[in-house]
Amino acid sequence: MAQAPETGLVDRASQTTAVPDFISGFCDPARRRLLLIAAILASAMGFIDGTVVAIAMPAMRETLGATLAQAQWISNAYMLTLSALILSGGAAGDRFGLARVFSIGIAVFMAASLACAAAPSSGFLIAARAVQGFGAALMVPGSLALIARAYPEAERGRAIGIWAAASSLTTALGPVIGGAVLSFGGPEMWRAIFAVNLPIGIAALWLIRRAVNEDTGQPGQPIDYAGSVLAVLGLGLLAWSLSAGGSAAQRLAFAASGLAALTLFVRTERRAPAPMLDLTLFRNRSFSAANLLTFCLYFALSAILFFLPMTVIAAWGVTELEATAAFAPLSVFIASLSSTAGRLSDRFGPGPPIAAGSALVALAYAGLGLTTHLMRFWDIVVPLMCLMGLGMSLVVAPLSAAVMQGIAEHRTGAASGVNNAVARIAGLVAVAAMGTVASVAYATVMVAVAPPDYAGPGSFGAPGTDPAHLAASNGAFAAVALITALLATASALIAWLGLDRRRRTA
Repeated sequence: MAQAPETGLVDRASQTTAVPDFISGFCDPARRRLLLIAAILASAMGFIDGTVVAIAMPAMRETLGATLAQAQWISNAYMLTLSALILSGGAAGDRFGLARVFSIGIAVFMAASLACAAAPSSGFLIAARAVQGFGAALMVPGSLALIARAYPEAERGRAIGIWAAASSLTTALGPVIGGAVLSFGGPEMWRAIFAVNLPIGIAALWLIRRAVNEDTGQPGQPIDYAGSVLAVLGLGLLAWSLSAGGSAAQRLAFAASGLAALTLFVRTERRAPAPMLDLTLFRNRSFSAANLLTFCLYFALSAILFFLPMTVIAAWGVTELEATAAFAPLSVFIASLSSTAGRLSDRFGPGPPIAAGSALVALAYAGLGLTTHLMRFWDIVVPLMCLMGLGMSLVVAPLSAAVMQGIAEHRTGAASGVNNAVARIAGLVAVAAMGTVASVAYATVMVAVAPPDYAGPGSFGAPGTDPAHLAASNGAFAAVALITALLATASALIAWLGLDRRRRTA
């Protein structure tokens, strides 16, 4: 996930290849590659899960009889626990040992994946996804933090570039395999996609065990349990207010309660002796700007990746295997262009490449919104998603490298957790809020186009044969896409105005 610097860019002239004693004791130089591969596999596991679940959502809704709100919470239950607890996960890694907490997270994630595969109902699946998010909260911040701990600063940028490229390349095949399984195995085959996590997780656990020698933390400091509870409560209530039914007064009450809990969370973090969210990080202008643009950009990305599969699969009749063509460019472009983006960031600072990438993403989303009614998947949707992938490839590596070059060694887990939490919170809010937008847009179009004797969606049989449902679905996705285009544009402006644009001296 994209990261942000705490203290700005590091002058390469002042860097040294000497490895501090605690780093060399953590991982032998000869075994750093094993640790890097473990971090890549863990990142791939999380990405495969998110992408394949999005593609499988129409099949999940069909077999479990899930409503749109339940489908939102199949995604949001995972995002809620991940986004709220990832801060504690990063801090726990710093205090109890990065490799130890990282390994526990992988084990929990694997166990929850088995529960997801066996889910008998949408409610059970939502609960299992929440546990899966808890495991990811321990696992995700450790990926980059392990690299930062094992590699000296002079070599860290290259290692992060390899991580970004290899993670994307590794995960590119995941959605394709998942789409093929869903297309040719029947609707119940969505259960098998969770099994992909098992061999990947086992391999990552074996590698991390082989690579790490001495996993020392910072014992004696308390865990911020109050902050964790308030974060889950506040984000959960806020997401519920955006996605649940009920009257306007009820939803407003949930929103007010969520905001009150989040306000109390901030007050608690200011006074806590060991807060899970280090608010002092935000005193740096560049760090704050990077997190703000991360929220906007990943809000937009999460909304598109959630609603696009349901539109093209459930409404247009595109197969799950074909739908993976819209996801593949994101991985392919990040894998092939991350090193180039990192070099651009080294030369010009992170601001220009991130601003350019965000602008390309905005163009892609605007194109999706303006052309949805044409329903041309291969010659319009896929090329626009390629443009989106190109834009994201200019964003991810510069931000990731910047934060790891600018953060103190003992704060890498916490800093990684901050930016990961911002991105995950953006996804949580996006799915909840855009669900309301999509529902309103769908109902508005349906009132205008449905005949008086309309029997409801599905009465015409196969997807793509119900003209009223098709028009309403297209209108709903177009509304979502145009809003995300505005948010990506905001990300470009924030990057240009708020991030470092100075040429780095040799």
